[in-house]
Amino acid sequence: MLQPNFRGSSGYGQAFSAGNAFHSWRLAMGDVNDGGRWLIAQGVAPTKLAIFGWSYGGYAALQANVVDPGLYRAIVAVAPVTDLELLRSEYQHFTNYKLIAAQIGSPENARAGSPTANAAKIAAPVLIFHADHDLNVDIEQSKAMVAALKGAGKKVEFVPFKNLDHQLDDSEVRATMLAKSAAFLKGAMD
Repeated sequence: MLQPNFRGSSGYGQAFSAGNAFHSWRLAMGDVNDGGRWLIAQGVAPTKLAIFGWSYGGYAALQANVVDPGLYRAIVAVAPVTDLELLRSEYQHFTNYKLIAAQIGSPENARAGSPTANAAKIAAPVLIFHADHDLNVDIEQSKAMVAALKGAGKKVEFVPFKNLDHQLDDSEVRATMLAKSAAFLKGAMD
């Protein structure tokens, strides 16, 4: 397992986020995919390479496959951002709108950096989990991704969780998520 602290990571301040995050998604996806290629160079079988991410990591798991569709054999995304223009619109009436808009960048960048807009490029099967009371990433992001993947004829499974927030703070739900992820990954690797 490789768990990189790629350039899309948070906690480095507003200037860092505005110059990275979604605005410079190409750099972050390059970091992620370089990590995947490094694992293969270290001896991981390419047929066993999958990607799992939560929140921005879920976004990265999906968008990394848009950038390099043949690298991963399966994608698991938990509470992912999938449509950057939808994200921008969700913050329109909040005080941090300018910060979010700077993190996303131009409309052209938002389209190119949105997994929903590029669902046809995704080659691996996708499993998405999302809570219906998520205050960090609205469940509509996952619903839009599922619709885009189905519309492109891609394999996708969606597991919504009721009455939970972004962190899925319920041990039974987390156990279910891990069990479903394990079964999904095993099926994708066989």
